[in-house]
Amino acid sequence: MAEITFKNNPITLLGTEVKVGEKAPNFTVLANDLSEVTLADSKGKVRLISVVPSIDTGVCDQQTRRFNEEAAGLENTQVLTVSVDLPFAQKRWCAAAGIENVQTVSDHRDLSFGEAFGVTIEELRLLARAVFVIDSNDVVTYAEYVSEATNHPDYEAAIEAAKSAK
Repeated sequence: MAEITFKNNPITLLGTEVKVGEKAPNFTVLANDLSEVTLADSKGKVRLISVVPSIDTGVCDQQTRRFNEEAAGLENTQVLTVSVDLPFAQKRWCAAAGIENVQTVSDHRDLSFGEAFGVTIEELRLLARAVFVIDSNDVVTYAEYVSEATNHPDYEAAIEAAKSAK
């Protein structure tokens, strides 16, 4: 498993770490209207999945805004931001922030995404910061588990991976 810290303290990740070249695991999360969203819902598209501990914090806010800006230039790509924030809070935040190119989804109900991708923080019941790119054939082409959960991911590498995925 990836070794991650949160505010420089080691944390325990639950689930299975995904690696580049592997088939992406399926998951079920909730959209802001409480409908279920799965990996299969965006089959045939490239998926850039941005994972944040909580959308209401500074780095998570900046990360979601950055991918929202970048998403406009990505063809045939679905950009998701996954957190354990409640769908209602995500919807309110998106409206206030003017987020239109990223779909925020909640893993609050059963941590399906967190466990499938190995990003559930056992001690906090939050998700560790990470970014994944999955191609149109459901193969993971990029995986970044950010080593310190309060740091930013490598935006440029993730965007380049999404642009070069087919």
